[in-house]
Amino acid sequence: MNLKRNTILESIQSAKKNLAVLIDPDKMKTQDVSGFISKVNQSLATHIFVGGSEVDEGQTDALVEEIKKHTQLPVILFPGDVIQITNKADGILFLSLISGRNPDYLIGKQVEAVSKLSNTHLDIIPTGYLLIENGKETAVQRVSQTKPIKRSDIQTIKDTAKAGELLGMKLIYLEAGSGATHPIEPQIISEVKQQLNIPLIVGGGIRSKSEMELAYNAGADVVVIGTAFENDENFFEELKT
Repeated sequence: MNLKRNTILESIQSAKKNLAVLIDPDKMKTQDVSGFISKVNQSLATHIFVGGSEVDEGQTDALVEEIKKHTQLPVILFPGDVIQITNKADGILFLSLISGRNPDYLIGKQVEAVSKLSNTHLDIIPTGYLLIENGKETAVQRVSQTKPIKRSDIQTIKDTAKAGELLGMKLIYLEAGSGATHPIEPQIISEVKQQLNIPLIVGGGIRSKSEMELAYNAGADVVVIGTAFENDENFFEELKT
């Protein structure tokens, strides 16, 4: 398996503001893909992430195949489990949940994934994944059986992110969680970004263009939106190119 292929990583590094739309296979029906992706294609989106915490086997494969029929944007797997790996995507965030201490999500699932990844053409991007407390339990927290880092503990967030970089991660992902009550504060983003020499992804709870711009201005290289884009037509209008 070649971990040095980084076409997608280079595309992230070359742009100041990347916008990823996250699609959960458990929530998106294949018959709705065409209409939804037409909106994505008209927006500022630069990447499509596909994945979720609780997805049945085969759902991701079918969804990615349908998405690829309707867009030229790179489709990147954001998998919650090994069964979400499909060769029909362009790349994969090879996630390690470094904010938690469950060995299954630090290294166990990754070992399981190797045999599947060795038979794919996917761009593989090692990514340090940090779950940040947002006021309610998220699906990631429940499935991984890990606790998020408290928002008030900025030093631990910074140190964990930097540790991920020093371990060789190519991206750091700060996640408030799907349906978060509020996005990650600009101060956290800024202080983490100052620690890093690799791109920073920020997602969860971003529901307006102004919140998105705050994340960019604080140092986010990639902003991820999901629920807001799906449910709020006004947000979509704000994000049209």
